[in-house]
Amino acid sequence: MRTLIKIMGGLVLLFSMTTAVMATPVDTYEFKTPENQKRGLSLAHELRCPQCQNQNLIDSNSPVARDLRLEVFKMVDEGKGDDEIIEFMTSRYGEFVLYKPKMETKTYILWLGPVGLLLIGLVIGFIFIRKQRISGNVPNEISEEDRRELDSLLKRNNK
Repeated sequence: MRTLIKIMGGLVLLFSMTTAVMATPVDTYEFKTPENQKRGLSLAHELRCPQCQNQNLIDSNSPVARDLRLEVFKMVDEGKGDDEIIEFMTSRYGEFVLYKPKMETKTYILWLGPVGLLLIGLVIGFIFIRKQRISGNVPNEISEEDRRELDSLLKRNNK
């Protein structure tokens, strides 16, 4: 009886473990040429999934990413250029799908913002250090009365 219980417990454990494993379907797409395959995969790596936070079309498992991957692959096989495909994706999903946004007037802050912040930080640091050096070079003079009081305190402590 105990053996039967152990076998049943093992089967329940095995069944629960096998149902926890989820298989994800694999996209299969036959490219017309190996060059198209390289180009399609490269483009899909450069484009961000609109549904995911920070995954490209290849790494994402979302249904939107799967559909967009297939769309990119089909457009590559149809002979469309990289610029055409990127334009199609940005017109549909906005600049968000690009990991490297175009250098345009509306994206200057993205490209030049870090450099501007670095320059501002360097200027502030330079001013701060210069003020410290200037204030540190002026000798602190004490009055004769303070010097006598200091001498008397030091003599008192030495006794």
